[in-house]
Amino acid sequence: MTPYAPLYALHLLAAVIWVGGMFFAWMILRPAAVEALEPPARLRLWLNVFKRFFVWVWLAVLLLPLSGVGMLHLSYGGFDAAPRYVHIMMGLYLVMLALFLRIQALLLPELRRAVEAENWPAGAEVLGKIRKIVGSNLLVGLALMTLVAMRPSF
Repeated sequence: MTPYAPLYALHLLAAVIWVGGMFFAWMILRPAAVEALEPPARLRLWLNVFKRFFVWVWLAVLLLPLSGVGMLHLSYGGFDAAPRYVHIMMGLYLVMLALFLRIQALLLPELRRAVEAENWPAGAEVLGKIRKIVGSNLLVGLALMTLVAMRPSF
C-alpha cells in the first residue's frame, strides 16, 4: 500500500459523509419530518440532527484539506503542477465551507434561540433559510464529486 492510499480513503470517506449526509437530510429526512411532525417537534428534531451531524461535518472539514494537500504533494509535488480540476475542487471546497460556516455560526444559534423561546414562526423562518443553504451546498458537493469522478483533462 502506498502512502497515497490511506489519504485517498480518508478523503473519500469525509466527502461521502458530508455530501451524503446533506443528501439524506434534504431528500429523505426533511420530507418525512414535514409529513410526520408538527412544527414544534420538527424544529426540535432539526436542532438535534444538526448537533449530531455537524460534529461529522467538522471532522470532514478538517480531514478534506489535510488529506487533499497530502495527496496533492504526493501526486503532483505541489499546487502548481496539479491539474485544473484539483484547483476547482479546492475552490468548491471553500464555497462549501463558507456555506456551512454561515449555517453553523449565524443561523444555527438563531434557530436555537427561536426554539428555546418557543417562537415557532421565527424558528420556521430560520429553518427555511438553513434548508436553502443546505440545498445549495448539496448541489455544490454533488457537482464537485461528479467533477472529480470524471477527472477532466482541461
